[in-house]
Amino acid sequence: MPRARTLSDEAIHATIRKMLADGGDKAVSFGTVSQATGLAASTLAQRFATRDGMVHAALLDGWVRLSALTEAAEAEVPLGSKQVPALLKQVAKDHAGAIALLLHHLRDPDLRAAAQAWRIRMEQAIALRLGGDRAAEAAAMVFALWQGRMLWSDAGEPPFRLKDALRRLS
Repeated sequence: MPRARTLSDEAIHATIRKMLADGGDKAVSFGTVSQATGLAASTLAQRFATRDGMVHAALLDGWVRLSALTEAAEAEVPLGSKQVPALLKQVAKDHAGAIALLLHHLRDPDLRAAAQAWRIRMEQAIALRLGGDRAAEAAAMVFALWQGRMLWSDAGEPPFRLKDALRRLS
């Protein structure tokens, strides 16, 4: 197969994130990404300098994409406490695995800062929909419940109903 001459960083990043999700950290090297993308390993090395730099760029791009998805969901989902599950569902739609992957790589300060910014944004979007005096506190709890639910449902645990938890917090 002839090698691709060009491929966007976004396409490379998506490939790397998929490789990380499917095979873990050890699945990503210049050689494996080269095979998956059709780009020469030397091209990847020139573009990203190091393997860790390549993974870092892919994960940081994942946070940028998740933030854009969150912004779109905020604009689409109306305000109101009954809309919180719809907001969370919209953000997680087809991206639950990506969120879990991104959250497993928080040792890096840049990635941790991106994660914290996203968490704050999500909590603000939830609080805006909940309203009331204690909306920020309730939003932090809802966010933590949602994240815990995603984590444990990936581990095979039966999920609880987020609507029931929201009713108890309201």
